[in-house]
Amino acid sequence: MSITVNGIDELKKLAGSDLGASEWIEVTQERINTFADATGDHQWIHVDPEKAKEGPFGAPIAHGYLTLSLFIPLFTELLDVEGVSTKVNYGLNKVRFPSPVKVGSKIRLVAKLASVEDVPGGVQITVDGAIEIEGGAKPAAVLQSLSRFYA
Repeated sequence: MSITVNGIDELKKLAGSDLGASEWIEVTQERINTFADATGDHQWIHVDPEKAKEGPFGAPIAHGYLTLSLFIPLFTELLDVEGVSTKVNYGLNKVRFPSPVKVGSKIRLVAKLASVEDVPGGVQITVDGAIEIEGGAKPAAVLQSLSRFYA
């Protein structure tokens, strides 16, 4: 379910709203390997399925930063802001990785638009998000993201 707003004034009206949940996406070994190639992080716990079977999680796991990087495509399923000139990822206030994402797991984002604050030329939004693992007791990531939208 996606919410579409047109412009900053409509976005401000959503402050404090739950944005719902994205669709589930599978975290494949191919995605993990591609991320490892892009970042140079080829630790065996991510890219060596045979060795990882004997490791602490019984399977390869996604990099925490891979899970975090999936926030943006998952978030764009939840909220589309039209009628602005520029959209910028501004940063993060908090990130934690309570549970590893094993290869083959499905994840989704559940988010709330915590606040919308004026900044010169636009607004800054704060999003409270949890990247859930299908069937998992704990989320893969809990984060507070900052984005800016300029008129």
